[in-house]
Amino acid sequence: MNTLPDIEFSEELIRRYDTLGPRYTSYPTADRFNPEFTEQTYMDYLAQRTAPGIKNPPLSIYVHLPFCESLCYFCACNKIITQDHGRTTEYLRYLAKEMALVAARIGPDRRAAQLHFGGGTPTFLSPAELRELMAMLRSHFDFLPDAELGIEIDPRTVSDDTMAMLAELGFNRTSFGVQDFDPAVQQSVNRIQPFEMVEKAITASRKAGFESINADLIYGLPKQSLESFNRTLDRVIELAPERIALYNYAHLPSRFKAQRLIVASDLPSAEARLQIFLMSVRRLLDAGYIYIGLDHFSKPDDELNKARLDKTLHRNFQGYTTRADCDLIGFGVSAIGKVGHSYSQSVRTLKAYYEHLDADQLPIEKGFVLTDDDVLRRQVIMTLMCSGPVDFAAINKAYGIDFNTYFAHELTQLQHFVEAELIKVDAHSIQVTPKGRMFVRAVGMVFDKYLAQQTTAKYSKLI
Repeated sequence: MNTLPDIEFSEELIRRYDTLGPRYTSYPTADRFNPEFTEQTYMDYLAQRTAPGIKNPPLSIYVHLPFCESLCYFCACNKIITQDHGRTTEYLRYLAKEMALVAARIGPDRRAAQLHFGGGTPTFLSPAELRELMAMLRSHFDFLPDAELGIEIDPRTVSDDTMAMLAELGFNRTSFGVQDFDPAVQQSVNRIQPFEMVEKAITASRKAGFESINADLIYGLPKQSLESFNRTLDRVIELAPERIALYNYAHLPSRFKAQRLIVASDLPSAEARLQIFLMSVRRLLDAGYIYIGLDHFSKPDDELNKARLDKTLHRNFQGYTTRADCDLIGFGVSAIGKVGHSYSQSVRTLKAYYEHLDADQLPIEKGFVLTDDDVLRRQVIMTLMCSGPVDFAAINKAYGIDFNTYFAHELTQLQHFVEAELIKVDAHSIQVTPKGRMFVRAVGMVFDKYLAQQTTAKYSKLI
């Protein structure tokens, strides 16, 4: 067993608990969204922000920009592959209409603490279009002085001038899709980006003054081996991004058409994938990175780790965040939102998106209205996901319950986690131990009342 500050990991326990389960970027999870949640439902929740005497949380804004020039075979995102950059002109026009419709319904309190551009490839847009989009957003929303503005970057689509322009627009965080530096792996997933290209983009980010740089890695890709990924980690550690996300590739070709282009026999075995994961965690920890949770690591002085230490870490649809609970407003195809005790998701295709907005309708396809029990369980699960202590007295006061009585069945189910020393449970709290920090998804599942109900979702492995 390897023991490091704040975390212990055991190969035997990883093998025991490496089953399937939700990632809990929300509770209830997105596979529970239903079409009974309509545009009118969404508008009703938006309107609640205008009610007198209501203290609104700040906004977190997500903009989905779905266009990509080429297809990455591993990708499970909602994207549109095109060489026609003229298509973004029309898309921006519809985004402007969606923003105007939403802004008209939420009243004058439009403080925004967070913005994220995802995709697709946000930098598929031209510099002029990115300026137009940011001007559009700033005309509708009031960004706080310390707002976190992040953008996903495909290193193949940017130059030094691009990074300087993004900083000028107010972005202060970048996330680079690195995945793997091995040429054979890159060839097998149709994403060719040499180390020198990524190094140049990250250097340009630092020169432009970006506060935090994230690198996404994926293990389990075709042609990948323990030795090849070790070399990738050498290069990533050399680049020294402030944050690293280490994702497990989920091969679901029946669900994601692009993945059918991957040769299944090229994928590493389950055992090889586990060994790559274990090696990666050891190397990142030895390099001085701190384990934040699930697949996220950061440098000790990064805001994520500071939030973890002072128990202010949060989790939402965008993963771990330092921002307190926000109302999330999503714009664009397939964008997800959270307003009050509701979740919403927009239609997935451009055709449906444009048709809704042409009819002056918000493009809502489905969503979920949370019950009081959902809100309570969400707090417990998200606290566990952030490895924070679940304080029974605080929850009793907030929800008017007796935790030990309300969750008597769940507390009984937690006993095997207690016996494995993954958590500690007493009359006052549930505490995640250093050994248990990698298994918080499994612990959170105990409090998920929907898992017993049928779903079409295919969950990923817990580790």
